[in-house]
Amino acid sequence: MKKNLKYLVTLGIVAIMGATLLTGCGKKQDNKEGNTAGGKTKITFGIWDENQRPTMENLATAYEAKNNNVDVEIQLTPYKGGEYWTKLEASATGGTAPDVFWLNTLHAESYKDGGILLDLTDYITKSDLNLEENYPAALISMYRFDDKIYAIPKDFDTNALWYNKEIFDKAGVDYPTDDWTWDDFVATAQKLKDAGLDAGVYPLAAPLDFQTDYYPTVYANGGWILNADKTETGYEDTKTQEGIQVWIDLIKAGLSPDLATMTDTSADAMFEAGKLGMLLAGSYMTPQYMSNDGINKIINLVEFPEFNGVEPNIINGLGYAVYSGSKNKEAAVDFALWLGSAEAMKIQGEGGAVISARNDAQQYFAATNPDLNLAAYTNHSDVAYPLPVCKSSAELYDLEANYLKWAYSDEKTLGEASKELKAEADAILSKMNK
Repeated sequence: MKKNLKYLVTLGIVAIMGATLLTGCGKKQDNKEGNTAGGKTKITFGIWDENQRPTMENLATAYEAKNNNVDVEIQLTPYKGGEYWTKLEASATGGTAPDVFWLNTLHAESYKDGGILLDLTDYITKSDLNLEENYPAALISMYRFDDKIYAIPKDFDTNALWYNKEIFDKAGVDYPTDDWTWDDFVATAQKLKDAGLDAGVYPLAAPLDFQTDYYPTVYANGGWILNADKTETGYEDTKTQEGIQVWIDLIKAGLSPDLATMTDTSADAMFEAGKLGMLLAGSYMTPQYMSNDGINKIINLVEFPEFNGVEPNIINGLGYAVYSGSKNKEAAVDFALWLGSAEAMKIQGEGGAVISARNDAQQYFAATNPDLNLAAYTNHSDVAYPLPVCKSSAELYDLEANYLKWAYSDEKTLGEASKELKAEADAILSKMNK
């Protein structure tokens, strides 16, 4: 294990640790020496989101009720600043990582190569989970390497178009609908502008956001970001550039704030302040929007507008992984498998924070806010494109933003920026694959 973890160090993933680590939160102190607590088998469960803690506690309680010889201890470490990953990697090096923990697709391949993740393939095959039948194929693919599965899909996020009814009403413009095309989207934005909006109010926002905005239109247009073997980027492909250019055109047309404005004040903040008629946003923004008393009574959402006859969306999500060095491997695997069950996914979905990964549990997210059209997030999840990732994704995303900002701010053409971006991005991939 320690030898394999040296691989993560070479990737710059394991951070230098100080004398102390951030401690997780839970019902009991971590028992580093053994695998029992109070005569029960103890499973530690690593998570990072305080908003989801109550639901995770409900899951732990439900599992313990079925397995009274097991105690599940939740360990919460904040995601911000990479704290969660720093602690996870350090504890894996020391052999004390949580038995079961949240994993995202950005870290999956590196952690697999580092020997942190238990191969769950045989366990899943012998269970009644029926992964292929019960989960979107795109989510399964995020944790599949060399035909082996290293995590059970937990939840997912997609994107939808939110709108401010008050702005539309004042402009006398009809609300968006689920069957909108991209042309409808742009034409309606123009109608809002022509109606004469209040100072500082825009029809929409076109932020430099890959997952929420331009990746969906790139893929719907037949473009690409990473090839299958992750050795080349597609930034110079004409179809890729067309999928990005449509967002830049919205800024040029004055339908969106410019990049400088959205750098000073994020598009999400502008929407929450009532300054945007429309905004594409991920499903994870729903709890935040609905907790904002300034807008929660005047907003709703529809599906991402159809682009070139395609339902454009990007799907991303988390998984439940099992630590390969767990001292309670059998119990940890059983808990992880149960977390993927219909019962557990229903509990999670009814919590309202995220969309449960199972196909038969996605409905519960929408039911938590019946006044909203939250089905816009799940209606076409089966055809959404998986977020393109590789072991150098974080570096590539930053690079992408650094180069594309020149095109978004009209200081370079998209073709010029994309050419420079591709050269540097492909060099990173070449180094990664050596």
